[in-house]
Amino acid sequence: MEYGEAIRTGFHYLLESDRSVIVIGQGLWSPWYVGDTMRDLEKEFGTDRVIDTPVSELACTGAGVGAALCGYRPIVTHPRVDFALLATDQMVNQAAKWNSMFGGTSPVPVVFRMIVNRGGEQGAQHSQSLYSWFAHIPGLRVVVPATPQDAQDLLVAATLSDDPVVYIDDRWLYDWDQAVTAPRAINLASQGPLVLRHGTDITLVGLSWTTRLLMDAANLLQTEGLSCEVVDLRVINPFDASVVAQSVSKTKRLLVAEGDWVTCGVGAEVITRVIEELGPHALSVAPKRVGLVDAPAPTSKPLENNYYPKVQDIVKHVNEMMKWQ
Repeated sequence: MEYGEAIRTGFHYLLESDRSVIVIGQGLWSPWYVGDTMRDLEKEFGTDRVIDTPVSELACTGAGVGAALCGYRPIVTHPRVDFALLATDQMVNQAAKWNSMFGGTSPVPVVFRMIVNRGGEQGAQHSQSLYSWFAHIPGLRVVVPATPQDAQDLLVAATLSDDPVVYIDDRWLYDWDQAVTAPRAINLASQGPLVLRHGTDITLVGLSWTTRLLMDAANLLQTEGLSCEVVDLRVINPFDASVVAQSVSKTKRLLVAEGDWVTCGVGAEVITRVIEELGPHALSVAPKRVGLVDAPAPTSKPLENNYYPKVQDIVKHVNEMMKWQ
């Protein structure tokens, strides 16, 4: 099943199994906005549960938060992460704080689904990821599925959670095709980083689209005789560094790739947590961060080709790190 279809399967399972689940947001009835991830769901479950809204991110997000407080499990969809910034007050100042302010008596079971639409010459205001922003906020769980299985399962787990959850999927993953098991109820609190590929020479850590990048790079590096361990973060708030630390204690080398700016990013957090847990001498070579340069996304296609990391960039960095013992 492809990643995009796996998301749709997760939506179908939730809408069919729980009448309190509703989906609200812009373009839900249009594949131009959300791809095939919600194809025809409004026809099967009704437009009173799959609600295509007018263009007001703040209004539909506020409606979602209010619905969660009234017993529903809404999924608020923003077709681009960039547009969700118009509703950050509802997410950061309201949903994330409500349960804490009321002593744990007022859960807010709302999912804020945001879609990354980078590339395609869309430019600086339509290409951002921004997951590290939301991971900084106590009270918001943040999940970033990379595999088709997680695209389905983490959506289900996020919706069944009693906490507000930011769920970020990436259009560059929509055609990734893998075997997927049937959806089931999952406790989001039990989810964390997973080792997708075992190896002994270097630990490669990714999230969302860069996990796919690292898996492809690991395949190429294997032909050169290098054994790469690939860790998919999956959940970045709350963040559990133990899986990465265990891997690095074995490989002694660490490279983190993210599809966002590296300054104050997830890669810096991963490296810091590993050093704090294992100590400064756990690595045999300085760790490496791979991500976007500190510049807004360009519109020019040739500039885009230089802006976003590629498999060949990962291979080059790994080979350079392997020279140091």
